Amino acid sequence: MQIMMRSMVSGKHNTRDIPITQTQFNMWKPGVLIQDVFPDLSADDREFLMTGITPEEWDEHFSEED
Repeated sequence: MQIMMRSMVSGKHNTRDIPITQTQFNMWKPGVLIQDVFPDLSADDREFLMTGITPEEWDEHFSEED
């Protein structure tokens, strides 16, 4: 499913293809814990759903490298 989210760090609208159904997405939004609804998703996909942050943005903004 194509999901578009606004990144909390850059403000950009990012799109990712995440292997979920509309039913799962609807279950999660009202407050069900993300790990309960999407137990097989990667940490990157869960982070994207919660914050809109892509793995590339995460590395750019939160990397410990100087």
